[in-house]
Amino acid sequence: MSRNVAVVGAGIVGLSIAWRLMRDGVEVTVLDGGEPGAWQVAAGMLAPGGESAFEHPALGRLLERSAQRWPSFAEALGVEVGYDDSGTLSVAMTADDVAEAARVWTRQKLPLLRPSELREREPALSPRVRTGVFAPGERQVDPRRVVAALREQLSTHIVTKKVDKVEEVGAETVVVAAGCGTAAVTGLPVRPVKGQILRLRGEPGLIRHILRATVDGRHVYIVPRADGEIVIGATQEERTDHAVTAGGVHELLRAALELVPDLAECTLAETSVGHRPGTPDNAPLLGRLDDDGRVIVAAGHHRNGVLLAPITADLIAGLVAGAEDPMLTDFSPRRF
Repeated sequence: MSRNVAVVGAGIVGLSIAWRLMRDGVEVTVLDGGEPGAWQVAAGMLAPGGESAFEHPALGRLLERSAQRWPSFAEALGVEVGYDDSGTLSVAMTADDVAEAARVWTRQKLPLLRPSELREREPALSPRVRTGVFAPGERQVDPRRVVAALREQLSTHIVTKKVDKVEEVGAETVVVAAGCGTAAVTGLPVRPVKGQILRLRGEPGLIRHILRATVDGRHVYIVPRADGEIVIGATQEERTDHAVTAGGVHELLRAALELVPDLAECTLAETSVGHRPGTPDNAPLLGRLDDDGRVIVAAGHHRNGVLLAPITADLIAGLVAGAEDPMLTDFSPRRF
């Protein structure tokens, strides 16, 4: 077992791995290059039954296993991180929206709810809502609080250092968890996928559940926090720029206001852009990169970095200790 590990990347995945290794008694250092991470703009939905589960069956199983670990992971952090188990309402506005959403709902095997049943759960919903489903197993967490908690516990293990190539790192084992920066460090095909996201500030309790909706053909999610913050997202663009665009803000606000008209009274508190680290098959890269096992990769989580943080930490810590979970076979970075 390696007793000296450097983790390249200080996002939610890299910090979770380092935290788990520290708890296992491993001498670990986090190399923080200062690059903005996707976690900073993530809504924090813990929804293993979404689109990703259908795109890649093995990924669906990984998502489920990680979702099961989130309650104990959040509790072990020892501070309030916004973990909430109120569930998700997924709704559709028009007949075409219903037809599109039904593909996911059918796979989830969730019963359809009438508009009156939806508004009983969520009174602020627009009367235009036609139907929807309730997913009680979906959760949320505040990624900014999670990262703050991890950084606090790892404060003496974090070093400010930008790594350009993995050869620059002298530790016995190097874990590359650098998000979109993984491509430059390792040469692996990790691309940035742009997402624009909004944060509103309103009265706590205006919205009770996570809302995921198809509104006149536009996809939107709305994530309410207990303190009155409301996160609205997210566009998905194959672009690398950091511009918040008028079109992106308009698209999100228009869909959100159609869904919950009372949001018009909220304050627009923040507009931001992040880049999800995508791979050619949009599944993560988890495992050893080289024959001698010195370099391990934990990157390319795309839309699921927050959800997959606990199981990624467990799987990578296992690799460092010399135990390789069979589930890693489907996500080996060598597949590219």
